[in-house]
Amino acid sequence: MSTHYRGRFAPSPTGPLHFGSLVSALASYLDAKKHHGDWIVRIEDVDGTRCKTLFSEQILNTLNSYQLFSDETVRVQSNHTETYEHYLSILKTQERVFPCNCTRQSLSKYQGFHPHQCNSTINEPHSWRLKASDIIYSYHDPIQGKLTFVEDLKNTCPILKRKDDYFSYQLAVVVDDHQQSITHLVRGADLIDTTAQQLHLYSLFGWNAPNLCHIPLITNNMGEKISKQNHAKPIINGDLPTLLRALYYLKIDLDAVTTISQALNLAIQSWEPNKLKGIQHLRLEEQDHYFI
Repeated sequence: MSTHYRGRFAPSPTGPLHFGSLVSALASYLDAKKHHGDWIVRIEDVDGTRCKTLFSEQILNTLNSYQLFSDETVRVQSNHTETYEHYLSILKTQERVFPCNCTRQSLSKYQGFHPHQCNSTINEPHSWRLKASDIIYSYHDPIQGKLTFVEDLKNTCPILKRKDDYFSYQLAVVVDDHQQSITHLVRGADLIDTTAQQLHLYSLFGWNAPNLCHIPLITNNMGEKISKQNHAKPIINGDLPTLLRALYYLKIDLDAVTTISQALNLAIQSWEPNKLKGIQHLRLEEQDHYFI
């Protein structure tokens, strides 16, 4: 893996950019620039049933309006399905995956999880799942501290390729981060739950995993993540007050700032992940409820 810092922001185009995503984009951008590294944008549109080209364009336009420019050409996942198929075939050769004919209804007794290898066939519609594992993974998160995953790989067999032939986020994100030589991931704390599966895939392919850092989630009064699933509103393009509020939730409080460029330059200097140490959730303050 490259020793030069390479970070990324990888939104899914299932809707326009919202406030929570802006906070995540800023955190990854600030960390990269604080380390004099590269910041790369990737469009994670591997789920063709939910992702739209229109939203990809809107997201990129919004990022650009806040002067959050990718240092490289934007990678689009839907252009790389042959690559994901290649790496899935490696896992098949290693006998690390199995076909699955199970339905959501048949898995309802396991609360949607798939805790064991099923007796399925490739002669019927099937997904491909990663086999469960007893391996325990652990790493030190600069914000969340030491994280150890004891049961995460035992209790479910995640889908790597769906029955409708779309690849899962889990496989695509690992392959993409490796191919783009990503060295550092700064992302939301909601992705901690998927970390063990990703670390396992890195191990199976013989790759080094990036350094991982999980920032707090911005939540509403109900403790729910601000997200497209919860109907978060799109943010205004190029709006300095919106940028300053997003920085505020990253513990960066700027005064007497008049331009987005000035705000970003000062924010890079002020960025300190330690100010967020141990925090997984930050509730949106009442004055900011118009973002949801």
